Amino acid sequence: MLDKAYSVFESQQKARGINLNEVKSRLKAFKIETPSWGYGDSGTRFKVFQRAGVPRDPFEKLDDAAMVHQLTGACPTVAIHIPWDKVDDFQELRRHAENQGLTIGAVNPNLFQDDDYMLGSITNSDVKIRKKALDHLLECVDIMKEVNSTILSLWFADGTNYPGQGHIRQRKQWLEEALKSTYRALSGDMRMLIEYKFFEPGFYHTDLADWGMAFTAAKKLGPQAQVLVDTGHHPQGTNVAHIVACLLDETKLGGFHFNSRKYADDDLIAGAIDPYELFLIFYQISEAQFDGKQDVRHTADNISFMIDQSHAIEPKIPAMIRTVMNIQTQYAKALLVSHEEVHAAQEKNDVLEAENAVRKAFEMDVTSLLAAVREEEGLPADPMTAYKESGYEEKIAVRGVGGSSW
Repeated sequence: MLDKAYSVFESQQKARGINLNEVKSRLKAFKIETPSWGYGDSGTRFKVFQRAGVPRDPFEKLDDAAMVHQLTGACPTVAIHIPWDKVDDFQELRRHAENQGLTIGAVNPNLFQDDDYMLGSITNSDVKIRKKALDHLLECVDIMKEVNSTILSLWFADGTNYPGQGHIRQRKQWLEEALKSTYRALSGDMRMLIEYKFFEPGFYHTDLADWGMAFTAAKKLGPQAQVLVDTGHHPQGTNVAHIVACLLDETKLGGFHFNSRKYADDDLIAGAIDPYELFLIFYQISEAQFDGKQDVRHTADNISFMIDQSHAIEPKIPAMIRTVMNIQTQYAKALLVSHEEVHAAQEKNDVLEAENAVRKAFEMDVTSLLAAVREEEGLPADPMTAYKESGYEEKIAVRGVGGSSW
């Protein structure tokens, strides 16, 4: 049945002039980084619900990540968060990852949990706290060198709740000073990805509130600094695809934190609430991958696709597999957009035909395409079913309840 479905799909795409070999090649090369914290107990402001089988340490988080990669073939790197994933020997952690067929991906500093950071970290008015925060950033660069990571992923909770609480321009200068000191510590093969968020936990202002502020900071630093887009970190109604297009054109789009939201930064499974938004983001990326500008193509081909979600009520590993599959689905659909068709309609100012050329790719069923790609790679056609049948859930139950949380 699957072979027949794919044969029909293949004929349809050939008639549209779509090069399926190119599409399949890009799907096979498409990699998504999973977060170590996505495998541990997590929750909301109100409650962390503990589950049996949750990892008890960073090593077991890597074991679970290896299972996701084994079934999807798309997740060879794992992001770590410090100090959540702090160990005595980071080279041992690196070796454990390699033994599982993984590598350590982005290193994420934590500058929001210590009591000292209640009123800010690198923008705190207390010079001692600013130094403590900078020392932690530099510590994370050292950890990157030990685990062979090339990405420092930065998000700051710094902000204020009330007008007058902080000197906004002074805080901006302190932020830039800390970023500059950290940037200087990077090795030549490392990138700094700067994330932004327009509110929470600061409700009057955040020091890096939007993509423009993150872009300005990255541009001042140099080519190794880029912007990280978290799909949940925008006001309602924001056109995230537009932001993606602008950052691509400026060669400053460095990475994503994928999740989904209904109201604010809900951190739900990516593609669960608004799959069309996710598709439109990938449409901009796929268009850039075929762009005439070499630097734009290079930027699009070197985006770090990362997941950042809070699996509060979902079983951890199946939630991660579902996320990966949702992301793959929307990327596959975006690869089926005929850019020639879109551009031709744009040149004629044919509004409806241009929109239709994009939308009809979103409405295509890519189930047989993804199954064919997975089978060609020696992977299960349906990773979710394969996980249910693997027995891994029963195997890790011996860990008991109360694993390593955030």
